[in-house]
Amino acid sequence: MSVQEQTIAHVHRDDIGTRMGMWLFLFTELLLFGGLFILYSIYRFQYQAEFHLAAKELNILVGTLNTAILLTSSLTMALSIAAIQRNKISLSIFFQLLTILLAFGFMINKYFEWSAKIHHGIYPDSDVLLAKPSGEIIFFGLYYVMTGLHGVHVIIGVVLISVMMRLTSKQVITSNNYVKLESAGLYWHLVDIIWIFLFPLFYLIT
Repeated sequence: MSVQEQTIAHVHRDDIGTRMGMWLFLFTELLLFGGLFILYSIYRFQYQAEFHLAAKELNILVGTLNTAILLTSSLTMALSIAAIQRNKISLSIFFQLLTILLAFGFMINKYFEWSAKIHHGIYPDSDVLLAKPSGEIIFFGLYYVMTGLHGVHVIIGVVLISVMMRLTSKQVITSNNYVKLESAGLYWHLVDIIWIFLFPLFYLIT
């Protein structure tokens, strides 16, 4: 086997290992949020009326807008990978940047939404919230924990994609070596999928 063939084989093995490692990591993330979803379901069954009443405090339009933003960001992330596969470096960087901007749009909306709730005294351990029935207290506790944890994942995703954008500009990520960008894309799709579950659980509850 020539030196070139050995190098190609080595890169191939690294790519497989990277993909396997990423899928394993994503599985642990699913376990984390899966546990929270189960916890939500238990309390949802126990406090159906209170959960329904508490959900009316949330703004469905904001939730819908954030859903549209994240779905669009998944598309732009996929397009960035497709672009690099066709060796269109500038286009890939553009779509990565667009994904980051959409993520910032999501977080800005979430900031204003949380600010409105806090302004009205609806936050953990507040007098206003503690005066409500137990079911509503649990609902908002889960709301802040689960959407807050998701927000942390969005921030991590922004940092990750920013690194990928830099690597793409330096041509470390190329049409022949884009597994890092692909892994970042998988992570971002997971972030979007988690929100797709969070949105109906908190905003569309009936």
